[in-house]
Amino acid sequence: LQWLRNPGPQHEKRTLFGDMVCFLFITPLATVSGWLCLRGAVDHLHFSSRLEAVGLIALTVALFTIYLFWTLVSFRYHCRLYNEWRRTNQRVILLIPKSANAPSNQQSLLGTQSLKRNSKETIV
Repeated sequence: LQWLRNPGPQHEKRTLFGDMVCFLFITPLATVSGWLCLRGAVDHLHFSSRLEAVGLIALTVALFTIYLFWTLVSFRYHCRLYNEWRRTNQRVILLIPKSANAPSNQQSLLGTQSLKRNSKETIV
């Protein structure tokens, strides 16, 4: 979620949004189309020619192959973008050592800040 809120390149966010919309739109269409093709292939095997049934099965295999290829390529692209963003946008916290002349109020603030850090943060 931090990547989506980051005011970085808008093109990457639009691409992610577009791919999510396509995925949500294409998945039911591919499922219904594949089911109809297989249902037609079964009907052709029982009542008509086997050549048409083989053609419908080949069409179903091609449809799902293209769908899976697009899904994997899209997922890989967005994972690569996210990993690149995570590598270049690391969060670093600088810890200042406690000194003897610092007021006790400042020492307590530094102590609570060091307790709240995330495991993803780098301590320098």
